[in-house]
Amino acid sequence: MSAKLKKEIFEWVKTIAFALVLAAVITSVVAPTIVSGESMYPTLKDKDYLFVNKLAYMNKAPKRGDIIVFKTKLVDEASGKNKDLVKRVIGIPGEHIVIKDNKVIINDKVLSEEYLKDVYTDGDIDMIIPNNHIFAMGDNRPNSGDSRQPNLGPINIDEIIGKVMIRMYPFNTLGKVE
Repeated sequence: MSAKLKKEIFEWVKTIAFALVLAAVITSVVAPTIVSGESMYPTLKDKDYLFVNKLAYMNKAPKRGDIIVFKTKLVDEASGKNKDLVKRVIGIPGEHIVIKDNKVIINDKVLSEEYLKDVYTDGDIDMIIPNNHIFAMGDNRPNSGDSRQPNLGPINIDEIIGKVMIRMYPFNTLGKVE
């Protein structure tokens, strides 16, 4: 084998090794996810392709308004696997949340939710959000399975995969998600 061929093979091996290390680093920081359903409409739509920052809550807690992806014990009937959900943080640990008369009240103040478009919030909730938990709801309240349902309830912060940062597809909506 000639020295030139050995050098070329070595360069290819270096390039492939670099690509594998880069892929490992990227997947430990960023996770792709696809929106399934209309529970976050109009902010997010069915089949939107998102990038989730998996390190967003490493040194800080989620805050109200963040859009997050989290693990659940809910099972997807088609795949038989546990579902990951995309929702918005509404309440944080220790807050008193009341949902009644189509209003969300946090610590005795009606929550202003500019991201909602002519949507009412049904439900009958009156609780203190437990430590290490958040209360999350979809932006499309009538069509969202979220913390209002007893089979989900408040979300343990340890179950949060990360914060939604960027919508990658469809391309005409590419950009930061808020």
